[in-house]
Amino acid sequence: MSETTRQIQLARRPRGAAAEGDFELVEAVLAPPAEGEALVENHFFSVDPYMRLRMSGDSSYFAPWPLRAALDGDAVGVVVSSRAAGLAPGDWVASQHGWCERFVAGAGEMRSLGEPPAGHDHGAFLGVMGATGLTAYVGVCDIIVPRPGESIFITTAAGAVGSVAGQISRLLGARTIGSAGSDAKVRSVTERYGFDAAFNYRTRSTRRALGEFAPGGIDGLFDNVGGRQLEAALDAMAIGGRIAKCGAASGYDTPIAPPGPRNLHHFFGKRLTMRGFLVSDHHDRRPEFERRMRGWLAAGTVVADETRAHGLEAAVPTFLGLFDGANLGKTIVDLAG
Repeated sequence: MSETTRQIQLARRPRGAAAEGDFELVEAVLAPPAEGEALVENHFFSVDPYMRLRMSGDSSYFAPWPLRAALDGDAVGVVVSSRAAGLAPGDWVASQHGWCERFVAGAGEMRSLGEPPAGHDHGAFLGVMGATGLTAYVGVCDIIVPRPGESIFITTAAGAVGSVAGQISRLLGARTIGSAGSDAKVRSVTERYGFDAAFNYRTRSTRRALGEFAPGGIDGLFDNVGGRQLEAALDAMAIGGRIAKCGAASGYDTPIAPPGPRNLHHFFGKRLTMRGFLVSDHHDRRPEFERRMRGWLAAGTVVADETRAHGLEAAVPTFLGLFDGANLGKTIVDLAG
């Protein structure tokens, strides 16, 4: 017997800032699971800034979303029925079938999940225990590799990746500086996440703030935004500085991408290195990351905040709110709560 689901599709490609009219909520029919497939009911799915790139027709590091078809993205759900070996009703799984209430897929498109850390539900596997946390871990531990006493600058320090990256840097002995988009977020960065210093990049010059908080220069940069903050950070880098390039959110929601930094001469003058990376290339790091992150969470040395929206209808406005700075920590759509 066929099942139905509600899903969000891309109705048109935006010009400039994305809007609610670019999406459409539709009902679709699901065929029964074939051999090797399972029916899954989503409980949580992720909305992330990089998805704005997928709304355009241009290829980036992810394929563009097609028009009038189910959107995808990180999701966590429960198996309802299964014809796949190793998947049974009641099992929790992670998948890329977000933006919908139910889906049918092969077992190879899912990853079985264990129990979440104490004090967290399975939504944590989209945030601090999922791709968000692993991104922060790889960027800090494998690329920046902070040394005790060094100064590390984290952009979007109140966001999903930045807040975790800063806390890991602190645990490794670095002096951690963060930027955020409001005074309230700046307080969270210092008081809740334990950064040594933070500033509001909307009201304060990044160059001046870095000059005050790191007069000897910054040794590491975890960059999620690009644009003016990256340019200012290059001016502030110390000799031998390392940069983990994770994103360029300052240009995702604009019709014309901001120009590249004008001060690339610092790369040879200061002997800098910058490495771009995608978390999808680093699944081999997951076992170590999960073990260490569970320990940090249990000890209370890492805290993980989430912004949760409830119901499929809330997904689009919640996604759009990412570009207005409405979120703190990881942004998740909760379909069950």
